[in-house]
Amino acid sequence: MEDKLKVLVVDDAFFMRKAVSDMLESDEGIQVIDSAKDGLEGLDKIKKLCPDVITLDIDMPVMDGITAIRHIMIESPVPIVVLSSLFSDGAITFEALRLGVVDFVPKPSGAISEDINKSRKQIIDRVKIATSVNLENIRRARIPKWNLRERLGDRYGFQPLDYILTVGTSLSGPNTVIRLLSKLSPNLPAAAIVVQEISPSIISSFVEKFDEHVPWKVEVARDNMVLEQGTCYISSSEKPLVVRATENGEACLKTGNGGSKPLNQIFSSSAEIFNQNTIGVLLTGIGEDGAEGFARIKEKSGTTIAQESKCCVYPNLTDNAIKRRVVDIVADENNLSGEIESIMQEKRNFP
Repeated sequence: MEDKLKVLVVDDAFFMRKAVSDMLESDEGIQVIDSAKDGLEGLDKIKKLCPDVITLDIDMPVMDGITAIRHIMIESPVPIVVLSSLFSDGAITFEALRLGVVDFVPKPSGAISEDINKSRKQIIDRVKIATSVNLENIRRARIPKWNLRERLGDRYGFQPLDYILTVGTSLSGPNTVIRLLSKLSPNLPAAAIVVQEISPSIISSFVEKFDEHVPWKVEVARDNMVLEQGTCYISSSEKPLVVRATENGEACLKTGNGGSKPLNQIFSSSAEIFNQNTIGVLLTGIGEDGAEGFARIKEKSGTTIAQESKCCVYPNLTDNAIKRRVVDIVADENNLSGEIESIMQEKRNFP
């Protein structure tokens, strides 16, 4: 029992607390040590029981999930996997990921016994992976306040598209991406493509809210989209993308190969089109994806940047690329936007 992963399940519905608990305990490495019916009770039990991970609903009485996340991350930090049916609410998905939850997983719906089984592997995997998180590096993304009407000139003023900024990340990546885009100038002569581990079910609502909070224009990446300067295209790693040239020579997005690593695909294909004007960025995450794509960027004389491992929530993704010697620049998260802008200033007289 001492070696088992200890989980606290927080949900206001008794049948869901039982269903999620049974699902988690079907894995011999997990022990559900207790459950709570709202955020306030959950916060109290976290302090008393010290679980390794919690699963958290959002729509609850007394103290809702978003309020609970704020309190938990300040008072008793613990890895949080959100399990909620409110994935279509952009404000909620964006806020939960901004505050630093490990992941936001749509709650199983419909026939519970059937749907829970479909979600079982994903939720168990997320809970297990959450234990390797670096809690010290989890923090809310602070977003500067700005008036969209006052910044329309920044968003829609013409700038040439000379560069492609490709960003790859996996778990806990959305939080870091929010911080990066909030600091990066939308006047760069570039478009940005972000491939991150996020459920396709929540990506539209997440992007809709994301677009309201950063000076870049943010859109869900889709097949056949022509890339535009000042726009950031967000894609789920479950739906790989590549960059191709149209008959008119314009760079556009195309559906990638579902069987291959999505970060390698976006990095490599971008380098084929933009050559030395390709900037690849690897952020927090788990796995070996991205290193081969970085190697291709370097072959085409582009530039590769990795978030400094000690600043990552999960350092595995960047560590792998650094060890393979395919990273040109290793940067602290606070310096990433400055490094990106400096690269373009050096290669082009960017004001």
